[in-house]
Amino acid sequence: MSTKSRQGPHQEETLHLGAHRGMWGAFAGLITAVLIAYPLSASIAFATHPATQKLFGERLASASQAGYQAFWWIIALGCLALPFIVGYGIAKMSGRTLAIIGGVVVVFLILVIVMGQIFLF
Repeated sequence: MSTKSRQGPHQEETLHLGAHRGMWGAFAGLITAVLIAYPLSASIAFATHPATQKLFGERLASASQAGYQAFWWIIALGCLALPFIVGYGIAKMSGRTLAIIGGVVVVFLILVIVMGQIFLF
């Protein structure tokens, strides 16, 4: 007879996030803020300096100055809101919902990388 059957039920140790979900949300928001710091500063720089419109060549040459600045301010506000949205999502959503959203994001990133390799290079 094996020794496994005599040992009794196996107890699993898991990480219980119930009481500390707010701290995990704040930590995820902080990590997101660090990751988007450079795109945030670049979008603010594009929005505030009028000569940057010429950097994008023909695509934005026909756009108005106000439209160009409005576009980059919207991008900057979206980047600024992202850490708060991520932190709130981690703190308030269930584990299953977070796993589903994480899976969708991973599949989307893989598709973007594959499509970029196919069409750009």
